[in-house]
Amino acid sequence: MTEVRDEESAAVRQQRRPEDEPGTGVVTAFGRQLKLLRTRAGMERAEFGRRVGYSADSVASIEQGRRIPQPQFIEQADEVLGAGGLLNALKGEMARAQYPRFFRDMARLEAEAVELCAYDTIVVNGLLQTEETMRAILAMRRPLLDQETIEQRVVARLARHEIFNRWPAPLMSFVMEEAALRRPHGGKAVLRGQLEHLLLVGDKRNVELQVMPTDRDDNAGIDGPFTVINRKGGEQFVYAEVQGSSSLETKRDETNLAAARYGIIRSQALAPRESRDYIAKLLGEL
Repeated sequence: MTEVRDEESAAVRQQRRPEDEPGTGVVTAFGRQLKLLRTRAGMERAEFGRRVGYSADSVASIEQGRRIPQPQFIEQADEVLGAGGLLNALKGEMARAQYPRFFRDMARLEAEAVELCAYDTIVVNGLLQTEETMRAILAMRRPLLDQETIEQRVVARLARHEIFNRWPAPLMSFVMEEAALRRPHGGKAVLRGQLEHLLLVGDKRNVELQVMPTDRDDNAGIDGPFTVINRKGGEQFVYAEVQGSSSLETKRDETNLAAARYGIIRSQALAPRESRDYIAKLLGEL
């Protein structure tokens, strides 16, 4: 147990590792390996690109570590170059590299969670967002994100939704401030689709959605959004982010306090059935 916690503490200290950025570290290593395999196969970039459905310029960007390859590209490249799984073995690392630096450790823990409890205030949790909501929110970032980065993050965020298909199914609880459900990010049509999606997700047996109405005069969530993650073996973590930076708490005393705080927040919010009716009411108002 101590060894695992030491490992997690090291992960926290390395949240802003520059070697994980596009152009360095594992992304560059993949690009170099791809170029080596391509040249050994006697293929020019244009020919290789045609066979995997990418332009020569896009292939160059990947080989130079300036672009993170998508899973489908990696699979096709491995097959076309006869790599025997050498490139496929790096799919996990490439998927992790798609996330912003501050979220990468959380993404790994999220994928291993047996229980996840999230409190959100400004926007709907990424695990619950529709693709249209994702694009609208990412387009609002300041400084502005380029279109390629937006597409990359949409793909990464959609990949996180696999948590709903896992078995054994993790227990998931979400408490959302009413304001997050009223903000028309991307317009009313996008919001309508988002609310409809919440109603569908809320019907899953392992998911509980709760709304914290704005008129509540007592709210233990005044310190902002956070997520409590429990992993197999009883390990517990608390993740929070603000303004492009994040914290990942591993100390048992602190995680216990956060879990207790989340329990209070849940008790102050509408019950799941009441919350479903509330979301349906908001949808009917659009």
